[in-house]
Amino acid sequence: MRIDEIYSYFPFRLFGLTRDHLNALVESEFSAELELCRTNPDMLRQYLDMEQAGHRVGFISDTYWDCNRLARLLRACRPGLTWDFLYASCDHGSGKSEALFAKYLAMEGIDAAASFHVGDNDRADIKGAKRHGIRPRYYPQATPKLASIFLRETALFELLCQGAPSRLDHGARTLRRVVAARSAEKSPAFHLGVTVLGPVMTAFDAFVARRCEEIAGPGRHVGLAFLGRDGFLPHRIWQELHRMTSAYLEINRRVSLIASADTMQPLVDLLSKILKIDAPTFRDMIKILPPKVAALFAKSPDGIVTGADIAEALPELMDADQIVQLATALRARLLAYLRHMIPGFDDCTDLVLTDLGYSGSVQKALRRVFDMEGIKIRLHGAYLLSLDDAFDDIAEQDSAAGLISDLVVTPHIKRMLIRNVALLEQVCCSADGSVRDYDGNQVLREINPRPASQIALAAEIQAGALAFAEKAEDVALDFCLSPHAAPDIAARWCTATLARLLLLPDEEELALLGGLKHDVNLGTHALAPMIDSDFIRRQITARGLSAACTSLAPPMWLAGSFARLSPSHAYLYALFGANRLPADVFEESPCGPVQIGLFRANGEAALETATVHRTGLGELRLRVPVSRAMGIAMITLPLAKFAPEGLLHGVTVQQGDDVRDAAESQDVVGIAAESLVYAGMQRNGAHYRTENDDACLLIPVAAMTHDIAIYSVAITPLGSSPK
Repeated sequence: MRIDEIYSYFPFRLFGLTRDHLNALVESEFSAELELCRTNPDMLRQYLDMEQAGHRVGFISDTYWDCNRLARLLRACRPGLTWDFLYASCDHGSGKSEALFAKYLAMEGIDAAASFHVGDNDRADIKGAKRHGIRPRYYPQATPKLASIFLRETALFELLCQGAPSRLDHGARTLRRVVAARSAEKSPAFHLGVTVLGPVMTAFDAFVARRCEEIAGPGRHVGLAFLGRDGFLPHRIWQELHRMTSAYLEINRRVSLIASADTMQPLVDLLSKILKIDAPTFRDMIKILPPKVAALFAKSPDGIVTGADIAEALPELMDADQIVQLATALRARLLAYLRHMIPGFDDCTDLVLTDLGYSGSVQKALRRVFDMEGIKIRLHGAYLLSLDDAFDDIAEQDSAAGLISDLVVTPHIKRMLIRNVALLEQVCCSADGSVRDYDGNQVLREINPRPASQIALAAEIQAGALAFAEKAEDVALDFCLSPHAAPDIAARWCTATLARLLLLPDEEELALLGGLKHDVNLGTHALAPMIDSDFIRRQITARGLSAACTSLAPPMWLAGSFARLSPSHAYLYALFGANRLPADVFEESPCGPVQIGLFRANGEAALETATVHRTGLGELRLRVPVSRAMGIAMITLPLAKFAPEGLLHGVTVQQGDDVRDAAESQDVVGIAAESLVYAGMQRNGAHYRTENDDACLLIPVAAMTHDIAIYSVAITPLGSSPK
């Protein structure tokens, strides 16, 4: 079909046009083709080599552009290009999958066995050529895996970056395809770095370069520092691509907050963010362990207290003067380290601090340190992800900006990304432990609890990212691409690329990254799991899908945990994070009562009425609250009455001081499958089928630690509908 025939179906009146505008529309599209098409240097070299070798060369294309326009397009990409033949499918009423190759052979009088065809479509180019005896060479635009990634990225772009067109990206995906094709086949980790992490970090690098240019000016001496440990990979990429000197600073929130303390409050704020802490860790952090603080730990179970508890009690346990003395000493060591690491530190007028994000806590703490010491250096944050509302309290002379800001995605979406950003932190960070102090010019670090295999995996991913960064500039020049020329477009596509990895990982990425552990380095040396799909399944059973989407860490990679259940679960989580998951569709609604049996330990029994609910996932959910005072030993559910056949996803229990506390508790415990009794049923794994009308599921009630326990059951019914 020719282009004018296609546009004959255009809804002219809808746009206030008439059929007289048909040719103008055709020319508009062709003008866009002329502007956007690029020559593939690899194909051009092969074409010219064969031409110089005396072979007849030309083009056969499935296209709605006729030969005249196709010739204009080719010569616009390569002025002076010549050919021996040119075939457009619309001129011959047949494509390469049909009879176009046969027409070419007949009209050119060429022996098929002596002909060679290069194409990027497996069906039309490769199978079509083979069918006519022509030797083919497959030159795909992207591997199937990369093409699948691009589809997911486009879906997330349209979901997260609302109101922005996803069609044009200034060549970002073309650049990724070509760099991937030119990269040697290595490990899956290296490939992930080349195809995903490298493009994200290169876009971030361009953002940092723009920040430095914006801050520079007459009379200004601008320094650049990358904050460890998460800034390790961005720093390596900067070193590879730029001449501007930069420093890699091992400084974290804990060190900077303590160094900036002139009252008890910064330490209280720090401790309040720690989940749990023991006495040795407190002493490592603060350098002292006052007697009253030691006594608090000593009387706590296992010598461990929550960060919130010790933060609340600290003003009564320590003298504020002790904190000020400690902060003064650490501040002196920190400044000595900064002067050693940043060339010309005392001559700097401005210092750009680069990090993955998020609220600028280190930047703000350094501002307080500098103010205390009379240092006039202006501080400017350059973050990959920014919580922009957290920057309202930065000093007037300072600034902060994020590549992925609230101008790119909504704050709601940003918080979903940051909830899952631990994965990015682990693959970007250095192989060293987190800083705890300084000794002269030396960094004193925490124990690094991450296993050697994880450190090696991160290094391999980083190597792939560096390989992309090294090749991207040359490829962009070869293809006349400018993926970072429009900062707003670059930011949106960077968001889609990163969000796809964090929110919609594929099976290979889950296998590669799912075993990673996250070292929080705040009050503990323990490692938190990235993925726990059983945790998510229990949360869905007990609390529902939306509540599961709000689960606190761990697991650190919540989206990965959903993805481990299924890709559709991961997409539902992304919809929730984008505020596009309607509760009245995906939450539960009552679908009927059922009588359940409650058996006490003394042998007494009672029938109670419970409500069966249907969820948006098509599951049936039943909740049974019991109190400790009731003395219930067994719960019986008459499955034959409301789900005679189905898949039992599990039985869970939550506990609390009252029904509301229990229902909202994230501490959901799964009841072991072997402790359940399937009376009058056939069972094979999760599948069961009742054999008579009296078939029941018997659930033993465990010893209770709180006044109320809620038992929840989730079933996917099979066969007949619930009665």
